[in-house]
Amino acid sequence: MNEFVSGTFDLGVRVDSLFFIGSQLVATSHTGKVGVWHAVTRSWQCQNIQPISSYDTAGTFLLLGCTNGSIYYIDMEKFPLRMKDNDLLVTELYADPSQDAVTALSVYLTPKITLMGNWIEIAYGTSSGKVRMIVQHPETMGQGPQLFQTFTVHRSRITKVMLSEKHLVSVCSESNHVRTWNVTRFRGMLSTQPGSTPLASFKVLSLDEPDCHPSYPVGNDIGPYGDREDQQVFIQKVVPETDLLYVRVSSTGHRVCEIRSVDTSFISCFSVHECEGSSRMGSRPRRFLFTGHSNGSVQIWDLTTALESYSKSDKTTDLAGPSHEELVYLMGQCDLSSSRCTTPSLSPATSLMPLRTNQLRASSNHLGNRSTEDLPLGAEGGHEENVNDVRVTHC
Repeated sequence: MNEFVSGTFDLGVRVDSLFFIGSQLVATSHTGKVGVWHAVTRSWQCQNIQPISSYDTAGTFLLLGCTNGSIYYIDMEKFPLRMKDNDLLVTELYADPSQDAVTALSVYLTPKITLMGNWIEIAYGTSSGKVRMIVQHPETMGQGPQLFQTFTVHRSRITKVMLSEKHLVSVCSESNHVRTWNVTRFRGMLSTQPGSTPLASFKVLSLDEPDCHPSYPVGNDIGPYGDREDQQVFIQKVVPETDLLYVRVSSTGHRVCEIRSVDTSFISCFSVHECEGSSRMGSRPRRFLFTGHSNGSVQIWDLTTALESYSKSDKTTDLAGPSHEELVYLMGQCDLSSSRCTTPSLSPATSLMPLRTNQLRASSNHLGNRSTEDLPLGAEGGHEENVNDVRVTHC
């Protein structure tokens, strides 16, 4: 078989993220190095910047959030190179006023386009829990983005932020605590009249194994998933080994539906994908949820139909995350008897315990007292290796 080598790509350090922007391949490392393979010129360019803590893409733009509080960008369409050494040109776009590390980024390109360029909106979260929105006017392209609004409602590091057409969603590291706002737009652009208004506060609680495989966080990311102009959702998996997922609206936390394995096998990973519609008139893209399972199977679920049913249902229901009864069921699938906690712990019935037990730890040391998604005390147990593990780890 004949092999064709496109090129040799060497970043020199550990690669943490690998993705495409158009035909350009981008590699980033948390150490502060970014590399770009340009498909047209067939050149591999690397550049050192500050340690990278977050990134996002929009159109041809790559934005990098760094630990020094700066946001850098590269326009892949122009693929700029420094004239002095022909190295990759990375431009500083904005510096956080408090110099906090930029731990989450979300870029939104509005439909408003002028001869001078786009109206660019950027939301970002910091290590101190602040969420800021900055905007770039086409008329002030040479002056850099201007600070639009700051939110100081979180007490922990921001792990996710999403700016969409109608909402701003932020998630912090304290048990995946979510805060959401309605954003006001005038002719497609952010407006200060009446400005952003608080919408919801809830938790998407998810427990992790302490010694999980490196692929586990990638295959079990809560989201949000979906197009920025459409309804976005969180996928909640409460415990590492369960046959049950909760699909929740990202803006309100309301439950859209439950996903339960058809063969009772554990769901080991999941992924949401939007498929293009057919060529028929009026056909729209459909959204699917793919779940990988511990027995090696993959199951496919139609999220579009679930979202359509939810949109027609009564929104006054309080059904959101798992109820107390559902938590008892989920905890019954785990061994909670070998707790290191000094207080009494809940022990599941032996008839509900699976063959394989897990060692669990909470994703945060504090679980809110008022949330219905709180866990019983002592949610930790032993861990036993399975040499015949054939679970799906990526989906």
